[in-house]
Amino acid sequence: MSPTIEPGGTVATASPGSTSSTAATATAATAAGTWRPAGGATTLTLDGAELARYDHGSTVDRVHSPRPFLHPVRTLGGTVLTDLAPADHLHHLGLSAALPDVDGTSFWGGRTYVRDQGSTLLDNHGRQRVTETRIPSTDDERERAGADVVQLLTWDDEDDAPVLHEVRTLTARTLGDAWTLRWTSTLRADVRELSLGSPATNGRPGAGYGGLFWRLGDADVTVVLSEDGTGEEVAHGSTSRWVAFVQSTGAVTTTLVLVQPDAQRRPWFLRASEYDGAGPAAAWSERVSVPRGRQLTLELVAVLVDGPVEAHAVAELVARADQALAGGC
Repeated sequence: MSPTIEPGGTVATASPGSTSSTAATATAATAAGTWRPAGGATTLTLDGAELARYDHGSTVDRVHSPRPFLHPVRTLGGTVLTDLAPADHLHHLGLSAALPDVDGTSFWGGRTYVRDQGSTLLDNHGRQRVTETRIPSTDDERERAGADVVQLLTWDDEDDAPVLHEVRTLTARTLGDAWTLRWTSTLRADVRELSLGSPATNGRPGAGYGGLFWRLGDADVTVVLSEDGTGEEVAHGSTSRWVAFVQSTGAVTTTLVLVQPDAQRRPWFLRASEYDGAGPAAAWSERVSVPRGRQLTLELVAVLVDGPVEAHAVAELVARADQALAGGC
């Protein structure tokens, strides 16, 4: 049973074989600006300036596992905190939902880690296909939908056969001198049972990446913070509620805080030496099975700040984001 979006943004389940068009049917003003359809993308603007662009990913090369992504994503001051197709990893696409192994299909892009063989370029790249987008246009509709943008996607394997269906939501709120963004992906195993893996589950220790992943651009200096302490070595593999990248380039310093749900903490895959990027790992060290008829939820909240944030102040910032996204301010 594939989902459909009802008027107002709530999600219903459609019968097999039903179809829905890709169409954003409204423009919505929220506390963090206005979401608008823009061709093959959806943009978030505030006071005439674009805060974020959500590209539906239709022009991404197949070898990079085509999928929607957020890029650029900016602070209120205009500094971009995402990177797109950097030379070191062409398949890193800003913020996206990317899984390297779903029943052997790569929704991450690039090479696949093969046990006893290493990283190998295989013809196994799937794609995420947007089937419907709706932007609730009133506060009541947003409250019912629980989000600013609701999107339905089909994940197709390398032969373009459906693997799963997804309900995705985006929500943004301002926090005075900062702003916060929540991305939630609910993956429904409505085609068959699913088995999710990673390079770590295939024999590469410490490489349990896959899930919601945020790739940042380069900086002159990067400091990594987490609940457990400072540094990449401390944050990587931890189940900290949050991690933060304090980046400085020239005279400009920004802070990106990434937050996972407190009730569903996963190990962080985090890099800050080779490149800057992080995300909670869906299959850190063991394969994850999703029985047919069940679902798996991935969620990531980001807080974007102009200027440095000290470790002792991050918890208060996270609490403000939690309250804002819950409708408390």
